[in-house]
Amino acid sequence: MRSRYAAFVLGLADYLRATWHDSTRPETLSLEDSPDWTLLQILNSDQTGDTGSVHFRAIYRVGSGWGFLEENSRFVREQGRWYYLQGETSEGQLKPGRNDPCPCGSGRKYKACCL
Repeated sequence: MRSRYAAFVLGLADYLRATWHDSTRPETLSLEDSPDWTLLQILNSDQTGDTGSVHFRAIYRVGSGWGFLEENSRFVREQGRWYYLQGETSEGQLKPGRNDPCPCGSGRKYKACCL
């Protein structure tokens, strides 16, 4: 999951398609309208044999504010490699408090960083 997030950040559409299971892989993938991703939070993960799931939240910058994409992703392992199958997503606006960690990923408090 982390490598796929990094591919979204870096705009590596070919890598994303290569790690997408061929049964659900889109024919084309454009990342031109992708948001400015800033942080990945793994909320939960589970593996049973050759299937796995990852519940994550990805934070991104929207103008002067913040948004998030939350997904429960499903993966399958074939010949020793993990492939993304599909996910159930939801999006929302993130409203960090002044003393919360900054969503930019700096590790500083929001009030001392991006507020």
